[in-house]
Formats: sequence, structure tokens, C-alpha cells
Amino acid sequence: MLPAQEAAKIYHTNYVRNARAVGVMWQVFTITFAVITVVVFIQPYWIGDSVNTPQAGYFGLFHYCIGNALTSELTCKGSALDFGSIPSGAFKTAMFFVGISMLLIVGSIVCFSLFFFCNAGSVYKICAWMQLASSTCMVIGCMIYPDGWDSEEVKRMCGQRTDKYTLAWAAGRTNCCPKTSRWRKRICKSLMEERGDATKSSTLK
Repeated sequence: MLPAQEAAKIYHTNYVRNARAVGVMWQVFTITFAVITVVVFIQPYWIGDSVNTPQAGYFGLFHYCIGNALTSELTCKGSALDFGSIPSGAFKTAMFFVGISMLLIVGSIVCFSLFFFCNAGSVYKICAWMQLASSTCMVIGCMIYPDGWDSEEVKRMCGQRTDKYTLAWAAGRTNCCPKTSRWRKRICKSLMEERGDATKSSTLK
């Protein structure tokens, strides 16, 4: 058996090596999450049109575009710096929470520089709490956003049946769908199929 002092030295070396590997992986995942958060905040495709929508267009947290029925051109409005141009109070609140989430996750990346000046354990705790707060704000923002679907601008694009947390349906299909990623499209497609089946069943009855 190894002497206790030598065994402790080997254990400490392995611990430091593993801690550095975990730290690097954490930083990589944090940067990835930060990039996703920034894209989520900026890109305007939270919900968008489909073949069934009365008007073409799309909506983000603060920027949105709606087509003109006569010219087929998109009219775009909304700015993060002009709250008055955002069509719904829920969109404003969602933008606030997602914006705070973005600032917190970017701030946690900046805090990684504290490794050069402070105790590593303290830095990990600071970054962990900031990332937890960032995730919480993102979840709150995503939960609040659909509360603004009853605004007149959204109804212009998605139809008058659109309401809070409910997008308008026509002929068993939803008028508007999330457009930001494939998995959202798949969810929307599955909802359309389920709604279509339910419509057929009610018709048969």
C-alpha cells in the first residue's frame, strides 16, 4: 500500500485535474446557453404564419411584421427601446424577463474572469446562482409570452379566434405555429393532427 502522504498527493492531483475538466465543460455549456439566449431574445420568429393565416407575418418578443392584404408586403414594427411599439403588455413583460435572463447569463461569463482573482469555490457559487436566476427568468418569460396572443395585431395575422394561450384553428388546423425550431414545428404539427382527428370524431358523432 502507498504511504498516506503519497496517496493524498495522488488524490489531490486527480481531484484538481477532474475539477479543471468539469470547469471547462461548464464554461463551454454556459457560452452555448448564452448564445442561444441572445438568439431567442433577438430573433423575431416566436410565432409565425402558415397557409391558413389571414395575413402573412411573424412575431418576436418585441419586433413583428404583418403582411398587407392588398400589396402582400410586410409592415414591420416594434423595438426593444420603444415599449410603446410593442403590441401587448404580456410581450413587454416577457421581453423584460428574457432580457434579464440574457444579461445574467452574459454576466456569469464575465464572472469567469474572477477565477484569476478570487477563490474558485466562491466564483462557482456566484456563477451558479446567476445561471439559476437566468434560467428562472427565461422560463417565466416563455410562460408569460402566450398571454399576449389575444392582442389585435396577433389576431390580424392568426385570426379572430386567437386568444390567450390559444392560437386560432380553422378546418382542424392551427393558423399560426412556432417557427423557431424543428421541435416546435413537430409539436405544432402533432397538435394539428390531433385537432384534425378530434374534429373528424365530433363530425362522425
